[in-house]
Amino acid sequence: MQTVAKANVQSSPNGTMYRILFAISFVHLLNDTMQAVIPAVYPTLRESMALTFTQVGLISFAFNMTSSVLQPVVGFWSDKKPKPFLLPFGMALSMIGMLGLAFAPNYLWILFTVLFVGLGSAVFHPEGSKVAYLAAGTRRGFAQSVYQVGGNTGSSLAPLMTALIFVPLGQFGAIWFTSLAAVAIVVCLFVSSWYTQQLATQALARKSKGERKSGALKRQIGFAIVLLTFLVFARSWYSSGLSNYYQFYLIDHYGLSISKAQVFIFLFMIAGVIGTFIGGPLADRFGKRRMIFFSMLGAAPFALLLPHVSLLFAYPLLFVIGVILSTSWSVTVVYAQELIPGKIGTVSGLIVGLAFGLGAIGSVALGKLSDLQGLDFTMLFCSFLPLLGLLTYLLPTDRKLKEWEANA
Repeated sequence: MQTVAKANVQSSPNGTMYRILFAISFVHLLNDTMQAVIPAVYPTLRESMALTFTQVGLISFAFNMTSSVLQPVVGFWSDKKPKPFLLPFGMALSMIGMLGLAFAPNYLWILFTVLFVGLGSAVFHPEGSKVAYLAAGTRRGFAQSVYQVGGNTGSSLAPLMTALIFVPLGQFGAIWFTSLAAVAIVVCLFVSSWYTQQLATQALARKSKGERKSGALKRQIGFAIVLLTFLVFARSWYSSGLSNYYQFYLIDHYGLSISKAQVFIFLFMIAGVIGTFIGGPLADRFGKRRMIFFSMLGAAPFALLLPHVSLLFAYPLLFVIGVILSTSWSVTVVYAQELIPGKIGTVSGLIVGLAFGLGAIGSVALGKLSDLQGLDFTMLFCSFLPLLGLLTYLLPTDRKLKEWEANA
């Protein structure tokens, strides 16, 4: 292909553009590393500014709602006419956010600066998902896993940042992450060049036939999207409970220091990276709905045990929960893309954005619950959320999706 030759990109026999795929995954890693700065600085801010759990939740809410609400909007806008320049522009916004966070003098300024990081994420993710889709070839599950594992790896670094950067340096440690934004901008310029050339030869959207727009089929698709959104909702609330508040539970319940508590959170996050990476290829082999079902219900028994075990058993439980729960991270995105083909940016922004946005709502609610009822009650409440995965049974099967696609 002429476009591929110009960009000096090698593709596999199945059409997968590995160099582009790994490049956009690397940028996703850098982007989500900057996002991870926000929860990483929570313990430091809580001590230095005497914040309540509710105020911590509001920081998460301001950041995540900015990124999540705007992701589908940006995706819808760029679906009409893709805009490769949004990739480096999003990284520039995140750089501004990191700079502002390092020098924010009070709580209100913290809320304001995290909005820029959220905006950068909202601008980057829909176009990043499109690049991964274009570079996937026939391996959509694998490609989405590679793309998502970059982001999850970046997110998993939050506990290490807390222990190694923000505990000794305080919030000023955020200044170091402006260098990550600069690297991301450079890589995005390379990816944007390939993306621009690719758009000239490969269409993102497919027009649907009349059968696709029948009333009955639209209702079935609408129900499936709502149900998938609810499952993302349940998964995100549980992940938010562990990543944002389990560290405080460990500090208060077991008497751990801030640094030692981060080891447990890091274990959960890095397990999520492993689960994300294996989830896509397994879905390509065994089916997407099966993986979503396994992800939720498979984690449920271990989640129910976690609030009742000693520190020794918390290690393996957190790891197993993180791996199993994250196997559906990339799969839900691919499932939604196939449910509504031709709207890659909108759907990716909706599902990925909702994962953060619903987690943000959950963060505020769980923070308020912790202030009112205590962290023990909050952890117990969270442990029941994976049981909602039983509803996955109501989603259309992969075979049904192929039938709908054939009629499109």
